[in-house]
Amino acid sequence: MKILVAAASRHGGTWEIAEEIGRALASELGGHATVRVSRAEDVTSVDAFDVVLVGSGVYLGQWLEQARDLVGEHAEVLRTKDVWLFSSGPVGTPPKPAEDPVDVARLMVSSGARGHVVFAGRIDRSLLRFTERAVVTALRVKDGDHRDWPTVRAWAGEIAAAVKSAGTEEVSGHAERG
Repeated sequence: MKILVAAASRHGGTWEIAEEIGRALASELGGHATVRVSRAEDVTSVDAFDVVLVGSGVYLGQWLEQARDLVGEHAEVLRTKDVWLFSSGPVGTPPKPAEDPVDVARLMVSSGARGHVVFAGRIDRSLLRFTERAVVTALRVKDGDHRDWPTVRAWAGEIAAAVKSAGTEEVSGHAERG
């Protein structure tokens, strides 16, 4: 079995989540799978993969263009595979924004994704663009790493269990916003 974990990340936080998902899948599936972690913009084909996970950082309620393009350009093939989506977005305690930070309904339909999960993100103002800093300041979010690594690994474990059982069990897109 071949698994692709692809992510678009502006400041590296979502990329690190993708890497952790890849490690967790490889660990859970052992020799039963080959896991490739790739930047969304570097993916030219998804044909060779049985399972595809696509993720993106969320900025102002939107996935990054590279991830949206990956799903859009490969939607027909993705619908023939087991696909899950993940987003990295809310930050702070309590998480802000409190509402769902991204509308991925269109991407779920076009890719035939089995689920979507939102993971908490990381804020480092020194990496942010002016408009991003303005939003973070308006939301009164402090710098910090809000990612919940056990939750990320647990989600990857759920996916590993689902693909082990030949896709007979749905994996819901649930994760706590750490």
